[in-house]
Amino acid sequence: MSEQNQNADPFQSIRPYRDNEVAEVLNRMIRDNELVDVITHYQFPRLPRFMRRLLRPVVRIGLAAKVGDIENITSFQKFIANYMTKMINRSTSKLSCSGIDRLDPQESYLFVSNHRDIAMDPAFVNWALYQYGLNTVRIAIGDNLLRKPYISDLMRLNKSFIVRRSIKAPREMMAAMTLLSGYIDHSITTGHSVWIAQREGRSKDGNDRTDPTLLKMFYMSHRKQRSFAEMVERLNIVPVSISYEFDPCDALKAKELAAVATEGKYQKSEFEDIDSIVKGITGAKGHVHVDFGEPIKGNFDTPEALAAEIDRQILSGYYLHPTHLAAAGRTESDVARQLLQERLVQVDELAQPYLKNMYANPVFNRERVEQAAKGVKSA
Repeated sequence: MSEQNQNADPFQSIRPYRDNEVAEVLNRMIRDNELVDVITHYQFPRLPRFMRRLLRPVVRIGLAAKVGDIENITSFQKFIANYMTKMINRSTSKLSCSGIDRLDPQESYLFVSNHRDIAMDPAFVNWALYQYGLNTVRIAIGDNLLRKPYISDLMRLNKSFIVRRSIKAPREMMAAMTLLSGYIDHSITTGHSVWIAQREGRSKDGNDRTDPTLLKMFYMSHRKQRSFAEMVERLNIVPVSISYEFDPCDALKAKELAAVATEGKYQKSEFEDIDSIVKGITGAKGHVHVDFGEPIKGNFDTPEALAAEIDRQILSGYYLHPTHLAAAGRTESDVARQLLQERLVQVDELAQPYLKNMYANPVFNRERVEQAAKGVKSA
């Protein structure tokens, strides 16, 4: 990026696309052979690879026809929303939310959320906000998921911005985190809410914990202007807890955890990240609940103190489904036990304890939070 462009648009390298960029980006995506091949792969999964190349012109024409009327970000999001509505209707038995009455439609918020699913966590938050007449969020997404140019384009068309996790050099990392911190602050102060996961990567074992390093990143662009506590007030942070009755990727996560535990590593297959995204979107989820916590106010002057408050709200707001209660041994319901057993038989005996724990841990964590609250009251 030239120095002139940096001055005019300092966030250009990480921000979502703008309306005047949509047409060019869509044309680039349609010309991307790899994207066309992926679409062909999921429409015709048994088709040999060489046949995908032969079908490229047909798939490309179909893709161009579907996106031909998209002229701006709003129309792109409506296009995506149509598909999301169908997916939600097909893959969930119920979608509920709580705490949304705590939010002011005139305010913008930094939603710090637990993270179970790559695509659906922010999608369900957006869906709940949209249903109650609030604006949708800008979504933080790690560049580890954007190795393919077409995925980066797709996400940035859908109001996502990039978290550069792949940078290793300390000076470059510091600059990238400061830029990200500045962009989050810029979004909130200009009326755009933001969604970000409470730590890097999904919580595969069911333990939701906020990484204080994330909160230190929030502060990096504020250091010379205000205290940490003042930043907390300014960013309007709201903890969000998302709970799935069934995690469509539970078997994949359990196999990965078991492999790491026994072999020390886990090797992903070629399409595994994309498979996880597709499975998370299309797989059966049962009842999904989104809880919006209280906007955080008060004198939280360290990342650790702020992380503890975010954790308290996420864990106490986590909706416990029958699958969770059965995994933790907190129900006598035969139906709940059967639901859990149907999840466990997806994997071999080695991976079953990991799958069971990912459903049980939210119960144990909730109980610890409630016990701690009782201790404070009794004191």
